[in-house]
Amino acid sequence: MLPHRNLLITVGLWLGSAAVAIWLPPALVVWQVGGVLLAALALADALIARRVGNPLSVERRMAQSWSVGVVQTIRLHLSMANPDRAVRGELYDRHPQVFAAEYLPLSFSIKSGQWTELAYQLHPNERGEHYFGRVELRLISPFRLWQIQYDAGQAATVRVFPNFARVTQYALLATDNRLSQLGVLRHRRRGEGSDFEQLREYRRDDSLRHVDWKATSRLRKPIVREYQDERDQQIFFLLDCGQRMRSRDDDLSHFDHTLNATLLLAYVALRQGDAVGFGTFAHPSPRFFRARKSMATLQLLLNATYDLQPTLQTPDYFVASEMLCRHVQKRSLVILLTNLRDEDDSTLQPALIQLRRRHLVLVANLRETGLGQLLSKPVNDFDDALSYAAAIDYRQARQTQLAHLRAQGINVLDTDPPQLPVALVNRYWEMKRSGTI
Repeated sequence: MLPHRNLLITVGLWLGSAAVAIWLPPALVVWQVGGVLLAALALADALIARRVGNPLSVERRMAQSWSVGVVQTIRLHLSMANPDRAVRGELYDRHPQVFAAEYLPLSFSIKSGQWTELAYQLHPNERGEHYFGRVELRLISPFRLWQIQYDAGQAATVRVFPNFARVTQYALLATDNRLSQLGVLRHRRRGEGSDFEQLREYRRDDSLRHVDWKATSRLRKPIVREYQDERDQQIFFLLDCGQRMRSRDDDLSHFDHTLNATLLLAYVALRQGDAVGFGTFAHPSPRFFRARKSMATLQLLLNATYDLQPTLQTPDYFVASEMLCRHVQKRSLVILLTNLRDEDDSTLQPALIQLRRRHLVLVANLRETGLGQLLSKPVNDFDDALSYAAAIDYRQARQTQLAHLRAQGINVLDTDPPQLPVALVNRYWEMKRSGTI
């Protein structure tokens, strides 16, 4: 039970009138009687409110699966159980504290036999499973001197998944053949690949080795065999869950951008008939998800990754490579998603050597967006000059490291975190067209 502002104002006025009672003795009796009446009224108001109890029932309405970074609207349905009473008050929802809320607390007024619906917004900025407590109601007492607290509704749990809006957008654009709006540049490769698709008439740029002579003789016109990119490939993602992936350049961490890229490319590869799996490293409980086909795999990936969080561990790439080689025997495209540093060479080089013995390796490296912002700032004083020189040295070391990897025949993708999903899909198409996979 909390005092309402009306009670606080009344008590304040009563205490303020004590000065008058001191200077005017006849007014002292009136002041004392007023205090007794005020106390009696406040006590009676509290007893009546407690005896009536909570006449409201509350139902929280929201989606059970959310996407990180996507604003969610929480609706609360309030209905009156007592048809002979009207109530006013405020509502406080015990939402997960890590989420920023807008429009709370919510004021309401319900007449007898009616219902109302309130709404507020949450900004889920962290994946995983999160808990909602019961709703707290603060009902105003009949004489409006108290706020009586009640718990109503049910506790709830919500799962916050990686942002799969990109996957949905890709699916819609794919059905309309408008992939360029997403930035995905797919060019169909005709006459190449190794999986037969169809017979068609000869075109001027077709290779003679693809001419089907039996069909040409039978139809009395040049016919060629058309092939499509090979299916039945395996793609494995190695997800770095170490401390560097905690970096945050915008609303999402580098790790969240990595998960978005994984889901988008997994969707594209599954549509191509490839199998997709993943492994994690640099956290206490590494996970391994064997390669699977069919579009149902995408939902399995979401369920297997939604609660992953970056830790404070330093990545050990060699341990990760041993884990993957132990589980994956078939030649696969292994995509290492990480944020490289100079000090990684002691474990990175042995890991890449081990992986390349059996698999095709693509290192997807995340840049620090803040580095480019620092280099674009004007140099106005000595401190700015030191920061600029340090940024130049750091960028040069990164470029040297990536150039060394490319010289060893490692496929390298170096991009800003927000651009990683589309850049990774485009690199996948490039490797498909070139016949690398």
